[in-house]
Amino acid sequence: MKFCFLYITCLLAAELPAQTYHPANRSRFIREEYNKAMQYLNDGYVKDAIPVLQKVLEKDSTFLDAWLSMAGVYGELKNYPLAIQYYEKVKNADSVYFLPYNLPYSINLAGLGRFNDAANAIDAFLAIPDLNERSRKSGLYRQQCYAFAIQYAKEHPMNNVTAFAPKNLGDSVNSPQSEYYPTLTIDDSLLIFTRRGDGVSENFYQSVMRNKKFSKAELVKGDINIEPYKGAITVSANGDWLIFAGNFKNGFGNFDLYISYWTPQGWSEPENLGPNVNSEYWDSSPALSPDNHILYFSSNRPGGYGGRDLYQCIRQPNGQWGPATNMGPAINSAGDDAYPYIHADNQTFYYTSDGLPGYGGTDLFIMRKDSTGHWGKPKNAGYPINTIENEGSITINSLGTTGYFASDRSDSRGGLDLYSFTISPHIKPLKTLFVKGAVLDAVTQKGIPCSIELIDNHSGKPAMQIKVDELGKYFVPLPVGRNYTFIVNRKGYLLYSELFNMQQHHADSTYQKNISLQPITKNAGFTFKNIQFNINSYELLPQDAIELNKVIDFLNDNPSVAIEVQGYTDNTGKETDNITLSTLRAKAVANYLAIHGIDYRRLSYKGYGSANPIADNTTEAGRMKNRRTTFIITGM
Repeated sequence: MKFCFLYITCLLAAELPAQTYHPANRSRFIREEYNKAMQYLNDGYVKDAIPVLQKVLEKDSTFLDAWLSMAGVYGELKNYPLAIQYYEKVKNADSVYFLPYNLPYSINLAGLGRFNDAANAIDAFLAIPDLNERSRKSGLYRQQCYAFAIQYAKEHPMNNVTAFAPKNLGDSVNSPQSEYYPTLTIDDSLLIFTRRGDGVSENFYQSVMRNKKFSKAELVKGDINIEPYKGAITVSANGDWLIFAGNFKNGFGNFDLYISYWTPQGWSEPENLGPNVNSEYWDSSPALSPDNHILYFSSNRPGGYGGRDLYQCIRQPNGQWGPATNMGPAINSAGDDAYPYIHADNQTFYYTSDGLPGYGGTDLFIMRKDSTGHWGKPKNAGYPINTIENEGSITINSLGTTGYFASDRSDSRGGLDLYSFTISPHIKPLKTLFVKGAVLDAVTQKGIPCSIELIDNHSGKPAMQIKVDELGKYFVPLPVGRNYTFIVNRKGYLLYSELFNMQQHHADSTYQKNISLQPITKNAGFTFKNIQFNINSYELLPQDAIELNKVIDFLNDNPSVAIEVQGYTDNTGKETDNITLSTLRAKAVANYLAIHGIDYRRLSYKGYGSANPIADNTTEAGRMKNRRTTFIITGM
């Protein structure tokens, strides 16, 4: 929580001992100069107060209130070492008079990560007899924060090893105005952010990464900056969408979420995302999953668990967003939960909260998907990423090595600036690779708009849903070290299913994968890629359900289609045995389809043994390909 000097002064006024060092007891010159410094502070000109206070202290070095004021100024400027130095000068001069100032002193100690010293200082503050209610409440809050910090350091000793040294992005990105809400495209080539304009206006700027440096920021092109009242922003993985918060005349409430599309002329006129997403309350802080399938955001609408809660909307097959649902009490707190961000791996989620245990104010939290695809428990990112200040939005490059955030650090060009920092191992997302391509009609070679479902072959559960654009093109990030099945089920086309082995592929690499869909015609065939029977067995395995359920979807989408399930073996063993085994395997598949609702009159099956090989039976690799299960279209 940010404590300004004047607030601390007011808070402690009732706790002061005899006013021996009060300005009223100083000379007229000292009183006038000191009051001038206080006026600067009251008007927000914090730095201007420093030379005035220095002049006061040159004339009267025993004026402890002036030393305390100087400490408060440097604390406000986040120059914690100097603030501590000034506080300790007063503490050494008169420890009794200093007692109430142990509160701001402790905050500055904590600002340097000296949490044990801060805890001792706050204990001394809380030991003051007859503290007023507001002072005691503030002290107890800080005591709780320092206790958390000390315990976290004990439980996570390695998390504090990595040096946290944020770097200002420099004059090409930052300006005398405030910059905030950074967002990156998935290839890390484009940085888009918000810059404060004149008055209350906010504009979107962009900077292009060239030779590992960001270019001079410029206004994004198009109609998106016409409306002045806007702020939090997120860019889609492929750079074609911008979703942001705006307070426009056509909105439903305070702030709504809008979308703008990239066109040859620039960004399109913003469109309200509608009542499924927005409410008559505050809706902001958007974050888009890398597959464009889920929109996360923060809202203070009724029915939540605190002030601002995190919500999500799922994109429907028709391209519209489904109704917003609260992400639940395991994620949302009794406080404010905001600034969600999901990494390109689609597995690692970051957000801020002031309602979960932390260091004070809003802290950054991280959670990851478990093996079932559900979000795990949020964990505090720890010091020095989290501090006594309010932490804000974050974005991370696709490699998971560099993060970007806004801060008003001492080297700011003015207000908030954008900074980069090295991601610590304990909050690092999964390494990703990229797959791009197009879904094409096998006959016309024209692109087909559709959805691609990716199944994680290890868990057997859906990992991602990719919406292909109107030209049939797609681009998707995937965590490395896993194998996936790509499944496309488009009405009017034969089911497509193919295993994509990516366990050996390297991170930060792009792979091309075009998908050809065969129009439904009689005798068109489909080969199962994931159905692998055990030797001499015709029992289906649990993982076989992945493709079989997609065949059920295919048949339900095309109710006039009839199929023959066909079983094949390699040429080893007796052919009569091969015919029997392949027939039983084909029958097992047909039975599965029938049990799950497909009319048996649309199904037939047959075993072909080693007939019609598709590969050389003299090699094991060839024989493996020949041991297959397929189906062909027999009726339409």
